[in-house]
Amino acid sequence: MSNTNGARGGECGLCGRPVERLTRHHLVPRTRHKNKRNKKTFDRQEIHRTVGLCSPCHRHIHTVLDNKELERDYNTLEALRSHPDIEKFIAWIGKKPHGTTRTGLRREGRAPTRSGDPLRDPAQDTNFS
Repeated sequence: MSNTNGARGGECGLCGRPVERLTRHHLVPRTRHKNKRNKKTFDRQEIHRTVGLCSPCHRHIHTVLDNKELERDYNTLEALRSHPDIEKFIAWIGKKPHGTTRTGLRREGRAPTRSGDPLRDPAQDTNFS
């Protein structure tokens, strides 16, 4: 796991795509750094560890998991990769060129339909009528 300043490009720590700019993801969210449990569980270096991620992967992590879940259960790359929703997203985005976002694909009319969306679980469909 590397410390990345966020301004340089490189390979995303999750999907492995080469990108022009990486963002810094704190494996233990900054909002949770002062938590007493964390001070006992992690040493100072571990609590400030970051990994370089492409913007789509970074956004997806924070969409799927809240900071408490990230702190307790998903504070390593291996744990993040094991989350079912993140695993599906990585498989999907990993095949796309740099610059691909789900929003951008929708604007261009090339996004998967809701039924074909690899991130959507049809078992969670509900009918509110």
